[in-house]
Amino acid sequence: MKEELYGYIERITFQNAENGFAVAWLKSRKSRELICLVGVMGTLQPGETVRVRGEWQHHLVHGRQFSVDICQNELPADVEGIRRYLGSGLVKGIGPTYAGRIVETFGEETLRVIDQTPERLREIEGIGKKRIDQITSSWIEQSHVREVMIFLQGQGISPRFAQKIYKRYGNDSIHKIKEDPYRLAKEIRGVGFKSADKIAEKLGFEKESPARLRAGLFFTLETLSEEGSTCAPKEVLIERAAELLEVSPDLLFPALEEITKEDLVRQAAMPEKEEPYIWLKPLFLSEMGIAREIKRILYGVSKLRDIDTVKAVEWVQALLDIELAPLQQKAVKKAVSGKCLILTGGPGTGKSTITNAILKITEKLTSRTLLAAPTGKAAKRMSEITQKKASTIHSLLEYDFKAGGFKRGADNPLEADLIIVDEASMIDTHLMYQLLKAIPDHARLVFVGDVNQLPSVGPGNVLMDLINSKKVPVTVLKEIFRQAAGSTIIVNAHRINDGIFPDLSNEPDSDFFFIEAETPELASEEILSLVTKRLPQKYHLDPIDEIQVLAPMKKGVVGTENLNLLLQKQLIGERETLFLSGVNWHVGDKVMQLRNNYTKEVFNGDVGRVVRIDTGEQQVFVQFDHKVVSYDSHDLDELQLSYAVSIHKFQGSECPCIVMPIHTTHFKMLHRNLIYTGVTRGKKLVVVVGTKKAIAIGVKNDEVRLRYTGLKEFICSETVFMDIS
Repeated sequence: MKEELYGYIERITFQNAENGFAVAWLKSRKSRELICLVGVMGTLQPGETVRVRGEWQHHLVHGRQFSVDICQNELPADVEGIRRYLGSGLVKGIGPTYAGRIVETFGEETLRVIDQTPERLREIEGIGKKRIDQITSSWIEQSHVREVMIFLQGQGISPRFAQKIYKRYGNDSIHKIKEDPYRLAKEIRGVGFKSADKIAEKLGFEKESPARLRAGLFFTLETLSEEGSTCAPKEVLIERAAELLEVSPDLLFPALEEITKEDLVRQAAMPEKEEPYIWLKPLFLSEMGIAREIKRILYGVSKLRDIDTVKAVEWVQALLDIELAPLQQKAVKKAVSGKCLILTGGPGTGKSTITNAILKITEKLTSRTLLAAPTGKAAKRMSEITQKKASTIHSLLEYDFKAGGFKRGADNPLEADLIIVDEASMIDTHLMYQLLKAIPDHARLVFVGDVNQLPSVGPGNVLMDLINSKKVPVTVLKEIFRQAAGSTIIVNAHRINDGIFPDLSNEPDSDFFFIEAETPELASEEILSLVTKRLPQKYHLDPIDEIQVLAPMKKGVVGTENLNLLLQKQLIGERETLFLSGVNWHVGDKVMQLRNNYTKEVFNGDVGRVVRIDTGEQQVFVQFDHKVVSYDSHDLDELQLSYAVSIHKFQGSECPCIVMPIHTTHFKMLHRNLIYTGVTRGKKLVVVVGTKKAIAIGVKNDEVRLRYTGLKEFICSETVFMDIS
């Protein structure tokens, strides 16, 4: 039987920011005890007043619960509700302390005072004009956000996106949504096509309307790009879009022609392909641009004088007191005499040694050398290896906040005669195009990377396409050298890469260990014990800074989401906290940036620590390597807890100790290059927790998810020098 409950949210046990599902505790006048609410309730905050409709149920483990069908946010009506609402920090400028003082003064009239006569807040000790202006501004914004929330609830959509929508469209939010609901899928992070489509249906958009068909095609291409493809065969695109839209494929061909005419997408015939391929315009321009720029660099003439490469190699071996293997010598000679080289190989094959040799020789010819890598961690490691400054690619290209782009480019190239870029397998299509544009004709370019690792998080498979084009010189290193051969991490990495089951003998002096855990529950217990107690005690490792848990998946008992919650509870405890964007943030939390934010100058994969929380302003302050960055309710979804992260997200980084669950519950993600990438992230110690069966499945599975790209064909084409602007 359906019932309705009214009260305020006392606390939130769990909240999924992706689908709005939450477990929360309601304080209601009708009950002395807190009521457990479960269901999709959007983005809740402790202290909010809600009216929920649903029915009671009995859970075998957790007991009596109220299953929520509808959840509506309301302004509180009683004094305690008002105090908790204001104390939650939803209204900026009012934290718990001021909330108590304000409610003590104005009682049940508090919200009316804030809304109609905010100047009366001067009666409260400590509140001046500046704070009143801040409170008033935030109150007005919250009023508009509530209007958007009510509108979204009326369309059957989670109101959790209301603040983002209001920030983007302001007071015009509802009008813009009614005009074109599909813009939400394009412009509001987290709103998918299906949510926008649900709104469109409620607003009367027909299933076969041109706007819906165009949006579906565009969204399908964006989904493909999120999966790593830069383009798609026409038939594949039409088939996937038709499945998404549940319409006849025949209806989509005219819609595709329309968005092509609008220059939102590009179509091109591919050599040896029966059908044309389709790109989102920016990805088409980037792939064509990479092809054009790589040819320009290859055909450019170096300003550096010619040298005797044989003597140069002899000289650098004596200088560094090393003996380069024949293939290593060949690589050095190519780099100091040619224009472009790709140097690829697994751990322990001498990539760093060759990089140092190339630098030492080039230093005798010029002082204009630049070193770069895609991430801050990779750049830092490159600096440690070479004893020279290395920058992130973003820093090297100097982002211009006013213009909204990089300062370095074709019109303002980098000042260098040699540029070496490490972790090149991580560079996606967009970033590679921006980098190549900024490299002068005369510069020598060396890409260093491991092509057997996972490809970039962003769209494209750039390093592999460059190699497969056979237009760029490549040196592939396979021999493991004597010093590295003593490491079981390195030996096992190569075994995995070759499809051979790794050595799990657990020798006492090994740097690679395996712990059997048949069930995911047992695996999570082992991981918790390893990270919080056993490894720190035996190896004197800091459990947060020197141990990193890497998992193949987000979901499940041994997925990153659950492991983060377990590790946070053990490692951080009950420090100062703020519940925002579905997460309890604590001072001391280890967090990761999820996407490039040029305004904040933090980038995808950067790891930091929460150093301060401002509950009144609803802000979290994070210390990254170079600066402290603030986040609020609008952009906290750019962060995630990172005690445990996906292997893909940690690509390009290293940690002294890696703990990695590999279990059959990860079945969909068990691929050879994923396990290989995870193992190679450990500098001193790798501990795998799980089952031998799961490891065997992953090692045998060398199928890599197909990425559609056009770069290889463009590089091999003779027509990439055309104007593609």
